[in-house]
Amino acid sequence: MPSSSLLLRAMPLVFVLIWSTGWVVAGYSAPYADPLTFLSLRYACAAVLVAGFAAFSGATWPRTRRGWFDALLTGLLLHAIYLGSVWWALRHGLPAGISGLIAALQPILTALFAPWLLGERISPLRWGGILLGFLGIGLVLQPKLANVEPALLWTVALPIIVNIVGMVSVTAGSFYQKTYLASVDLRSTTALQYVGALLVTLPVAFLLEPMQIIWNTTMVLVLGWSVIALSLGAIGLMLLMIRRGAVSRMATLIYLIPPTVALEAWLLFGEKLSPVQMAGMAVTVLGVALASRK
Repeated sequence: MPSSSLLLRAMPLVFVLIWSTGWVVAGYSAPYADPLTFLSLRYACAAVLVAGFAAFSGATWPRTRRGWFDALLTGLLLHAIYLGSVWWALRHGLPAGISGLIAALQPILTALFAPWLLGERISPLRWGGILLGFLGIGLVLQPKLANVEPALLWTVALPIIVNIVGMVSVTAGSFYQKTYLASVDLRSTTALQYVGALLVTLPVAFLLEPMQIIWNTTMVLVLGWSVIALSLGAIGLMLLMIRRGAVSRMATLIYLIPPTVALEAWLLFGEKLSPVQMAGMAVTVLGVALASRK
């Protein structure tokens, strides 16, 4: 159907637009909630909503222990370790520009392992697109990175390492999802993934944080957006795109996140965009277009 084809083509754009708001959400919630505590609440709400929808819509649940294990493990990799590390690193002094640059390493890491783990062929043209996209990200983030004092990097060494662990985790989770969960019911699997993320994040939050949340209008709106738009909408689109296409093509969409965040900051907060950043956006879009070709 033409409408279905249009919806499939719009998925990457919608995913990028929603996923890019994650950094905005992290910034808004930082003054009012401990990061891992907030994520635990987000996972719990998402698990309840998705499980309720799965039960109401007659979703098929895993029939074996291995099926349950696979779902819980991907939840650990895609949510608990990845989001937990990024939010923790941002809260403990890692500049957002460096975090964005670390996230941009994921497509390169994915392209390196996709031929070996999944048998995906990475053509020279797609390799050129991946490297071009990384160059574009560097140009987009250049003003923010230029303002980071070298001495500051030593003070955020641990957050940098934690952020890199998160990037490796989401890459591994994408491969695992494509390999072992390619034909499962995404409704029930997504619910179990959030359960798996909650089982890990909540105890860590209890050990490392005072688990404080200051409730106000901002926190209610941030939590609602995090659960509905990010945990249900963006994650659902990501899992669906991993199922329908190559993992390496899906990973290249991460390149579009920092330019989109920069545009959102320009529109919402009046942050300036330099000519170098605008050129970097164009280079990034070209790189993603080349890397995403079938």
